[in-house]
Amino acid sequence: MTEFTPQIGLTLLIIAAAVGLFASEKLRVDVIAMLVLITVTLTGLIDPAQAFAGFASPAVITVWAVYIVSGGLFATGVANLLGERILRIAGNGEARLIAALMLGCGLLSAFMNNIGATAVMLPAAVGISRRSGVPLSKLLIPISFASLMGGNMTLIGTPPNVLAASILSERGLPGFAFFDFTPTGILVFTAGIVYMVLIGRHFLPARQPQDIQETYNLREYLSEVRLLPDSKLAGKTLAESRLGSDYDLSVIAIIDPNQKRLIPHRDYCLQPNEILVVEGRIDNLIRAKESLGLAIEAEHKLQLAELTGNDEVTVEAVLSPRSRIAGKTLREMHFRDRYGFTALAIHRQGRVIFERLRDVRLQFGDTLLLRGRKSQLPALQTSEDFLLLEPVNYTTRQTQKAPLAGGILALVLLLTIVGGLHISLAMVIGAVLMVLSGCLTMDEAYQSIEWRSIFLIAGMLPLGLAMENTGTARFLAEQIVSLVGSLGPLAVVAGIYILASLITEPMSNAAATVLMVPIAIDVALGLGADPRPFVLATVIGASTSFLTPVGHQANVLVMEPGGYRFTDYTRVGALLNVLLFIVVMIFLPLIWPLF
Repeated sequence: MTEFTPQIGLTLLIIAAAVGLFASEKLRVDVIAMLVLITVTLTGLIDPAQAFAGFASPAVITVWAVYIVSGGLFATGVANLLGERILRIAGNGEARLIAALMLGCGLLSAFMNNIGATAVMLPAAVGISRRSGVPLSKLLIPISFASLMGGNMTLIGTPPNVLAASILSERGLPGFAFFDFTPTGILVFTAGIVYMVLIGRHFLPARQPQDIQETYNLREYLSEVRLLPDSKLAGKTLAESRLGSDYDLSVIAIIDPNQKRLIPHRDYCLQPNEILVVEGRIDNLIRAKESLGLAIEAEHKLQLAELTGNDEVTVEAVLSPRSRIAGKTLREMHFRDRYGFTALAIHRQGRVIFERLRDVRLQFGDTLLLRGRKSQLPALQTSEDFLLLEPVNYTTRQTQKAPLAGGILALVLLLTIVGGLHISLAMVIGAVLMVLSGCLTMDEAYQSIEWRSIFLIAGMLPLGLAMENTGTARFLAEQIVSLVGSLGPLAVVAGIYILASLITEPMSNAAATVLMVPIAIDVALGLGADPRPFVLATVIGASTSFLTPVGHQANVLVMEPGGYRFTDYTRVGALLNVLLFIVVMIFLPLIWPLF
């Protein structure tokens, strides 16, 4: 038995502090990972050379290369094409739609990152919901869950798989080939679809889509004011009026004396007797009325739908997984000038924000209500920063290269499976070919990488090394064996699976994998068993982030568009967790014998 030492105690303290910080969500996950890296180095648990080895790890290299290849599939429309083909067979029935959407998202997730697969299917699901009448709240959680389960089917489907294979190789143990994950992954994925179609969908809320004006409660915030002949705004441009900066009022339409409706822009010159349709609080409106020479007309005379003309549109957009504007304000990014749209409201975690929209720092998962010209929609939708929840027909400049992008992915698979090339090198070749072939520019390739995940993995890997160096992994493995070992090796596998599935909720699946895989390996070696089924149980457990919306970014992405509450995920996901646990415990030992 491994004796408890001060170094083991210090390592456990660092692990506990990291888990606590992850659960609190007070710091970004990549910042926490960097703090972990610094702490394990300064305390002497690892040396400086080991501290930064994570950035050169084959696992990290593979993950960023996968993001670039995924970006090429996304930009050239390969992912959208596959989704559309699958959805053609879906029909309009709720069960068939759920099955088809999950199938499409899961297949995409097997070859691209989970969040990217969810992002591809999200706008399609919105359009299908409107066409079929099936509430969007019945479709989006199944999509996000499918992306997590589908990632279990291949080596590159999710970062935990890559990390697990890398850790095994670094320990000099037999690793995993590209499709070694496929048998168990297909069983998990199939069980998830069957559960959601037969049982889970009945736990999903059936929240019918409301009129946008009702959803965002805009009736309390839309007013009409007329410029009096002696108004201080007469002759000034909208930019000079300072209605936004001084009074927090957004002008969303202008009606001239001839009842002609105009779309406002910053250089428009205001004239007496024009009517401004403004959004804002009534107290701010009264302040503007008294100081600027305005007359409040009959309030709420126009509905938002009536403000949409031939070249006007009101749409919803959610921050995309590849967005670079999270943490920035609309003012800082010059949103109105850049995109030609006015932000009317921001929907965040069940509440609607109207006030000082220009100064609200955007967060991943925010849904923005926007109004502007239809002609500006393609620029908004082709932006890396937003996913429009409104089907728009346009052709991207890269669409003609879709076969080329698909061919590059096929080449990567051939190099790995047939050519025997290491997955990290094969994926880097694929990433470089995506750029050389013009499927992506180099700037777009950098933008495709989820740098938060890269720094998270690179920062947490030293903690795994510290667990090995200090004997912490072996110590914890012995504690698990002593608790449940008398019940047999399958009970030990079950304990590891449950622990991984619980840890992944407050952390991330990658961080949970870094913590749990060394323990799983030491448990298996201590029992004289094959480590691979123990590691497989770990990575599958780490991918079951179904209990909370914050368990994985794919869940966060669909929360606002689906109108979900925190408990909706638990209601649907708890039984799914139990089902997948049973499936894995039955079939994993049959596919991967423990001894």
